[in-house]
Amino acid sequence: MEHILNMYNKRPNTKWIKLLVTAIIISLVIYSASGVTYKGIAAKGSDVAFGIMYGLTHPDVSIIFNFTKEGVPYLLAQTAAIAVLGTIFGAVLAIPFSFLCSKKIVGKYVAFVFQAIVLLIRTIPSVVWALVWIRVTGPGPFCGVVTQSICSIGMISKMFVTAIDDIDTGILESLDACGCTTFQKIRYGILPQLSSSFISTTIYRFDINLKDATVLGIVGAGGIGAVLQQSISSRRWTIVGAFLLSLIVAVLVIEYFSTRIRKKLARGQ
Repeated sequence: MEHILNMYNKRPNTKWIKLLVTAIIISLVIYSASGVTYKGIAAKGSDVAFGIMYGLTHPDVSIIFNFTKEGVPYLLAQTAAIAVLGTIFGAVLAIPFSFLCSKKIVGKYVAFVFQAIVLLIRTIPSVVWALVWIRVTGPGPFCGVVTQSICSIGMISKMFVTAIDDIDTGILESLDACGCTTFQKIRYGILPQLSSSFISTTIYRFDINLKDATVLGIVGAGGIGAVLQQSISSRRWTIVGAFLLSLIVAVLVIEYFSTRIRKKLARGQ
C-alpha cells in the first residue's frame, strides 16, 4: 500500500498542460464565435419551416402509392440503387487501396503515397465531386454512382487500413512455417481476420451513402433529391411531406437492419 502511495505522489504533474489545453480550446471557441453573426430568421424562413411541418403532417398519400417514374417508390428505389452500387464499387476499389496504404504490408514509403491519395479523396466533399463528375458524365443516376464510389474509397480505405494493421501476424508466421503459399496465407490467415470488419464497415458506409444520395440528387446526380428540391422551390408542401416521410421511414428501416447485422458481425449477438 505504501508503495502505491509513493508511486501516486510521484505521478507527473499535468496541471499546467491541462490549463494550457483548456485555454487553447476557449480561445478557439471565442475566435470561432466572433466570425459567426446572427442576423435573425429570414422573412420567408418561418413560412418554409411552417410549410415543411404542414407537409409532414398532411402528406400527399397519392404520390406515395404512385408507382410511375414520378412517384415516391420509384425515386426511393433509384436513390437506394445509387447508394448500393456506389457502396459496392467503392468497397471493392478500397480493398487494394487499403493494402497499399498499410505500412505492415508494403512499407512506409509506398504506404505514404497511397495514404496521401486517399486523404485527397476524403478532403473533397461529395457535392464537389458530384459537380465535377456531372461535367464528365452528365446529370443522372450514373453520376451519383461514380461520385459515391469515389467518396466511399476515402472512408472505407481508412477503416480497412485500421483493420489490416490490427491483424495477428503470428498466424501468418505459423502458416508460413507450415509451407503455405501466399494465396493460402491470404485465404486462411488474413481474410478470416478481416472479413467481419470489412463487411461491417461497408454496411456502415451504405447508411451514409443512402443519406448522401438525397443530397447529391439536388445537384443533378439522380434520385429523390432533385424532385424534393423542386417541390420545396415551388412550395408544394404536401408533396414535400410525402417525400420526407417516405425517406425517413426508409432510412429507419435500413438503419435497424444494418445495426443488427453489424452487431452480429462484431459480437455474435
